[in-house]
Formats: sequence, structure tokens, C-alpha cells
Amino acid sequence: MTIGENLTEFAGLPVEDFRMSEGISRPESVCYRVRLDWDEHEAGTTFMEVLNRFLDDPNLPRVKSFVIGLWAPEMEGDALLVVSSLASAADRLRNLEALFVGDITFEEQEISWIQQTDITPLFDSLPKLKTLRVRGSDGLRMASVPHANLREFALESGGLPSHVIQAVLGCDFPALEHLELWLGDSGYGWDGTVELLDPLLQGKLFPNLKYLGLRNSEISDEIAEAISTAPILERLEVLDLSMGTLGDRGADALLKAPALAKLKKLDVHHHYISDDRVRQLGNSVKELNAGDKQEPDDWGGEQHRYVAVAE
Repeated sequence: MTIGENLTEFAGLPVEDFRMSEGISRPESVCYRVRLDWDEHEAGTTFMEVLNRFLDDPNLPRVKSFVIGLWAPEMEGDALLVVSSLASAADRLRNLEALFVGDITFEEQEISWIQQTDITPLFDSLPKLKTLRVRGSDGLRMASVPHANLREFALESGGLPSHVIQAVLGCDFPALEHLELWLGDSGYGWDGTVELLDPLLQGKLFPNLKYLGLRNSEISDEIAEAISTAPILERLEVLDLSMGTLGDRGADALLKAPALAKLKKLDVHHHYISDDRVRQLGNSVKELNAGDKQEPDDWGGEQHRYVAVAE
């Protein structure tokens, strides 16, 4: 699996590319995607020209959501100017509630090539923000910050560094309901262990958390074992361990957890679980997504499993 398509919907609105010639003409009915396509790049247009036109539009204060797409073809720059420009426009983005930074497909740039930056200024400058999604972890940094209104936070990566996870777990997000971390592969930036997640699994962080996604992980079995006996499971509505390497070992641990039956949904799609265990999981939860079953590769008698999104 790779990320082959750009978003078609975000924050409940259809996503359409922002055109400088048209400006922000439908702020209430469209979620604009600001990006630099290849033809514009070849014609000499820069991403910052497109972004500045968007941020200078008189209708910007009416925008409640938008998406940042490709800002530099190939590997020509990180997101520093993107983030700093958004922070500088905070007075005009005073009504912004949902932001996605990095709606980039593999044909535009592999996820491990997306060059991110310190995203802390986004929290500091956008107090009404309820949803923040960021794709790419190369150069990604953030401080442990407070934010009173953030309800959904997602970091999509092929390998999430431990220092970023530690920063997230140090944040004060009292309204957070949805936390989604794509942990990824050690070949592409993941450098942690399941113990790194212990402060989260103890259930003392983010008091309103209902959805926990520890996705796209090469240690899905270990995570399942840890969460099966963790206090956090008692208060979740959705547990998402999808896109990773989950097998019978992790499934068996979940099946032994009494709190599993309290979930509204368990998502394990893209997994390595046997059919028998899938049936047992289906009988144990209200809703199960166990599609996209994988088969491990055999290299000289050793089995190898893969996460869904890495490179």
C-alpha cells in the first residue's frame, strides 16, 4: 500500500485545488488545497507565490479548513516557510478549525522524502484549531505544548522518531478525542520501543481520548500485548492497530482482554492474523475491520512482515 491519491474530502468539505486566478470564491463550501503542481513549477511559479496569494485573499478570515499539498517538487525544501507563513497570518486565520500539512502522494514525493519542520508555531498561533494532521517525519519536530481546543491530532509517517512521540505525550490537550500516530518502520525513522508508549497506555493523558490509532507499526504484536492489559483500553471507543504487522500473537493478547468487548470498533486492516483468530475477534467486538490480510515473505526460512506505508 502507498498513498496514491490526494484527499477528496477534509473536515466535511470537498477538497479542491486553490487557483490564483480564482481566489477564495467559496470559503464555506470548499476546502482548498494549496499546492504547487509540476506544470506551475516548470513555468517558474513558486509555492510561496501560491501560498501568499491564498493568505492575502480578503476571504481568508471566512476559511475554517484548508490543506497544504506539495510545496516543493522532489526534495527542494522543507516546510519551514510554510509553517512560519501560516503563523504570521494568524490574525487572518483566526477562524481556522482544521488543517492538513502534507497532502502529498507517492508520485509527488514518497512519504519518507517529505521534509517537515518544527510544527510548534501552528499550536501557538491557531487557538481555534480542532483538527491537525501532518504527513511526513523527516525533520519533524515539536515542543510539548498546551492547546485548549484540539480534538484530533494525527502524524502520518513511514517512521516516527521517538523524540516526536515524547513531545506529543508531553502535550496538554484536554479536548483531544482522536490521537493517531503512524509509528512506521525502523528503516525509515522509527527508533522507539513499546515502552515509549507507556505514559499513554497508562490512561492518565488526554482525558477525553476516545480513538487511539497506533498504526503502521512494525511492532504491532508488542503494542497489542501492552494495550491488552493497559488502563487506556477501558475508556477507548475505537482502537486502531491497522496498517502494521499484527499477527496471532497480538490477536491472542487482545482476545484475553476483558475490556475488548467495550470497544465500539477494532480496526486491524492490513494484518497477518490467521482466519481463526479473525473470527474470534469478530465475535468479541461490536465492529471489526480486518480486511487486507497479508502473507509474510519467506527469506531462507525466516518470515518477514511489512508495514503498509514506509518509503
